[in-house]
Amino acid sequence: MFRIIEKSNLAKDITRLVVEAPDIAAKAQAGQFVVIVSKKNSERIPLTIADSDRTKGIVTIIFQEVGFSTRELGALNAGGSLQHILGPLGTPTHIENFGAVLCVAGGVGIAELLPVARSFKKAGNRLLAIIGARTKESIILEDELKQAADELFITTDDGSYGKGGLVTDTLKGLLTVIEKSTHSKYPDLVYTVGPVAMMRAVSELTKLYQIKTIVSLNPIMVDATGMCGSCRVSVGGKTMFGCVDGPEFDGHLVDFAELQKRLNSFKEKEECLNKMCPRKE
Repeated sequence: MFRIIEKSNLAKDITRLVVEAPDIAAKAQAGQFVVIVSKKNSERIPLTIADSDRTKGIVTIIFQEVGFSTRELGALNAGGSLQHILGPLGTPTHIENFGAVLCVAGGVGIAELLPVARSFKKAGNRLLAIIGARTKESIILEDELKQAADELFITTDDGSYGKGGLVTDTLKGLLTVIEKSTHSKYPDLVYTVGPVAMMRAVSELTKLYQIKTIVSLNPIMVDATGMCGSCRVSVGGKTMFGCVDGPEFDGHLVDFAELQKRLNSFKEKEECLNKMCPRKE
């Protein structure tokens, strides 16, 4: 059992849990994830490690309550316990001083971006970040990213905060300005995490400018150790496993259409389960 030290709500249906897991905290690196089982016989849920503290022996996970299993997890409180946590899993983000790194995240993907952004900055990179959500109330971890980034750009779909529009609109604007400038150069690396459609759009845009782009994928997972193959993705025409080969891949090589199709595989079953665990109002 893994004790929940702290629980907080970052936005509507977005929850942060701080969990006592010293063995995981001792080894966790940026870009890695854990698999959580809330209760006995609960579904296995892969979640990115949003933060960790080796001295205190704790890890932080942030998730959106969008389905039966994440709502079951969100119903737990500080002082309670998780049945199981497996990790750290996945290949850590390759961190080095590339020069200038531009990070793009949407929705709850902002939480997945934070440890990576901090690591890029610590390695000496000039760090720019674009984060976006549907509304002002859905923007999370703004203060933390302001501390990590040299420049932070915020977008909202409805224009209620920051710049109205999508993160790709701001990205395109920045690249266009650089293209016309004689004093600026393109980022050496773009890192993006969030909804599949957003990562696809970012990758298609950066491909036009020939900017190396890394995407952090969240395919369907079961065992998360490379045995079941449920998290397979096509990258450059080759079959890769999100759990052991990823979760990060070259965004210009990922077959996003196939990925989205596989993510929709259990949509009907999920909708049935949601009726058993209605959304909190």
